[in-house]
Amino acid sequence: MAAGAPRIFVSHLSGVAVFDPAGDQVGRVRDLVVMLRVGQRPPRLLGLVVELATRRRIFLPMTRVTAIQSGQVITTGVLNVRRFEQRPTERLVFGELLDRRVVLTETGEEVTVLDLSVHQLPARREWEIDRVFVRKGRKGSAFRRAKGEALTVEWTAVTGFSLEEQGQGAESLLATFEQLRPADLANVLHHLSPKRRAEVAAALDDDRLADVLEELPEDDQIEILGKLKEERAADVLEAMDPDDAADLLGELPTDERERLLSLMQPGDAADMRRLMSYEDRTAGGLMTTEPIVLRPDATVADALARVRNPDLSPALAAQVYVCRPPDETPTGKYLGTVHFQRLLREPPPSLVSSIVDSDLQPLDPDADLHAIAGFFATYDMVAAPVVDEAGSLLGAVTVDDVLDHMLPEDWRETEFHLDEEEVATDGS
Repeated sequence: MAAGAPRIFVSHLSGVAVFDPAGDQVGRVRDLVVMLRVGQRPPRLLGLVVELATRRRIFLPMTRVTAIQSGQVITTGVLNVRRFEQRPTERLVFGELLDRRVVLTETGEEVTVLDLSVHQLPARREWEIDRVFVRKGRKGSAFRRAKGEALTVEWTAVTGFSLEEQGQGAESLLATFEQLRPADLANVLHHLSPKRRAEVAAALDDDRLADVLEELPEDDQIEILGKLKEERAADVLEAMDPDDAADLLGELPTDERERLLSLMQPGDAADMRRLMSYEDRTAGGLMTTEPIVLRPDATVADALARVRNPDLSPALAAQVYVCRPPDETPTGKYLGTVHFQRLLREPPPSLVSSIVDSDLQPLDPDADLHAIAGFFATYDMVAAPVVDEAGSLLGAVTVDDVLDHMLPEDWRETEFHLDEEEVATDGS
C-alpha cells in the first residue's frame, strides 16, 4: 500500500490470502499484531499472523509486506516459518482489541470497539492504527448493539487501550524509548542493569533488536544474545547487517556459533561463514555482503528505485555496483560503480553501464584498516567495493564500519549524551 493510499479496516483483512511475488499463495491472515504505546499515541502495526496450509501460524513482519490491495497481501517472498509466539508488549487485534469496551474522551460514554483502521505512514515503512469504529450502547445487549449509534473516531478520541505511564516494567520502558534512534536506545540499554536489559531486549521485535545490537559494545551483544532462545537469536542475527552479525558470531564459542548458524537460512549462514573467513580489520572482514548490485542492462530509473529503499543506510545508498550475473555476491565480473549524484543527473531511461565509473580501483579483501581509511580520505568516499582476484564483487565497506573500528573501544561511553536521570536503572 503506497503512502497516501486509503486506510484499511482490519475486518477486511481477516482471512485474506497472502501471496509471494510469483503469485503463489502462502497462507491467510488470521490476526494483526500491534504494539501499544504510552498515552494516546497510535499503536504500531508490527505484522500479521499468517496461517500456512499446514495450519501452522507464523509471524509476517510489515517490513516483508510489499502491498495490500484487492483483497490480497503481497510479500517479499522471504518468510520465517517458525511458529508465532506472542511477546509481552504485543497485542492481537482480533483476539484482544475488537469488541473491547473503551471510553469516548469528549463525552465519557462507554462504547464497544467494532473495527479499527490502519494506514502506512508517509515516506516510511511503518504502519499505525489511526481510527476506531465504535458503537454506543451497553455491551451484551443485542438489541442495543443493533440500534446504538455507530461512529468512527480518531484513536486519540478514546481511552482504555494504551499502556499506563506508571510503573517501571519493560513494557512501559520500551514504549517510553520507542522513538529513540538505535544508537541512542543502545546507550540506554548499556546503562540498565543486566536484568532490565534482558527484559527490554526480549520485548523488542527482531528488526529493532538487530539495529540496537549493532550499536552495542561487544560484551553487551554477547550477554543479550546469550539470554535469547536459540531460534530467536538466529532470527535476530539474520536481521542484522551481515558484517556486524559475523563479528558477533566470531566472538562466540565454536559449538554455540555452529548451533546458531545451523538455525539460520542457508544463504544467510553462507554469508556469515564467508565473512568470518577473513581476518579482522580487513576489507573482507569489514564489508557487508548486501550492497546494491545491478546488471549492465539496468536503467537509471531501476537504480534510483533501489537507492530509495528506506532500509538501506545512507552510505550503502550512496552508490550502486554494476556487475555481470549472478547478481548476488560474489557476483560475476565487476564493471564499476555509479554514484548517486551521477544518477540524479542522467535521464531515467539511460543504462547504468553507460555511466559507470571504472577508473576507481576497488579494495582488495585483504586490505588492512589503514589502507581502507586512506582510500576513503583520498577519494572522499562513503562506501567502497571489495573485489577478489577473479574480478567478482564480494561486498562493500562503508565509512561507518571504518570509523567504528578506528575509534577507541570506549567511544560509546564518552559520546553518551542522554539524560541518565530519565533512564530507569533499577533492576528490580
